[in-house]
Amino acid sequence: MEYVSRVPRPPLDGLIDDLYYLEGTPPYARLMLPASPAAWLIVNLGAPFHIRGGTDVAAAEYADGCVVTTPTRALEFGYPVPTRSVGVHFKPWGPAAFLPMPAAELCDRPVTLEQVWGRPTVAELRERLAGADRPADMLTLLEEELTRRLGETAGLGLVRHTSSIITATGGAVAIGDLVTAAGVSSTHLAQRFKELIGVTPKRLARSHRFAATMLAVDPAGPIDWSELASGAGYFDQAHFGHDFRAFTGLTPTRYVEERRRFLREHPGHVLDGWPLPAD
Repeated sequence: MEYVSRVPRPPLDGLIDDLYYLEGTPPYARLMLPASPAAWLIVNLGAPFHIRGGTDVAAAEYADGCVVTTPTRALEFGYPVPTRSVGVHFKPWGPAAFLPMPAAELCDRPVTLEQVWGRPTVAELRERLAGADRPADMLTLLEEELTRRLGETAGLGLVRHTSSIITATGGAVAIGDLVTAAGVSSTHLAQRFKELIGVTPKRLARSHRFAATMLAVDPAGPIDWSELASGAGYFDQAHFGHDFRAFTGLTPTRYVEERRRFLREHPGHVLDGWPLPAD
């Protein structure tokens, strides 16, 4: 697969980690994406893809693309063969500047791009992207569209500053300390977070801790699950295992098996490290 990415220029760099282009044949027809302290926007330029969340029985179809705010559970992606898209990896607070609705309404409920920006805008954007000659040109077009749609968002400064502390500490920060530093009530801070990120500060911190735990797993070597659970703030294996399954869609043992499978069947693949085989 071809994967091209870059960081956008200011002021978008304060909202977005990177813009990316993806094209080719996915390593598996279905991939499981563990929950992460991030959000995404995908502009689809190929056949429709499908997303199934958590225990949902059926997968929903997305033809034009989708927006996903910070998830609390794993999402299963069914990619077409071949696949082609451009997209955005947002910082947790990033989508709020481009959404016409509170982020909480999208939590674990991906919406189509048309629902966010309207059919005419999305159709025109997809047409311009499809007509671009190079991935770099496509990323520039997407960046220009995002810049045009960038708006003022009440409370963004507070949420951005507090979230940055959570990110810098890997989620290992007392929420009470965040509230004190912010100079607002815990209720006000939680409400702002849910409006602009989709989850509370406590949940965002938990996502950071769990993401760090998963990325610390070396599938090529022995794994001390007790040590990992303790490092993630869990006092018992049962609670850790329950949350692990919610975040990844897999048990800890199965997660390692699938990571090893990915490494064995697709060494050096551009998608290695986060998505997992789901078929």
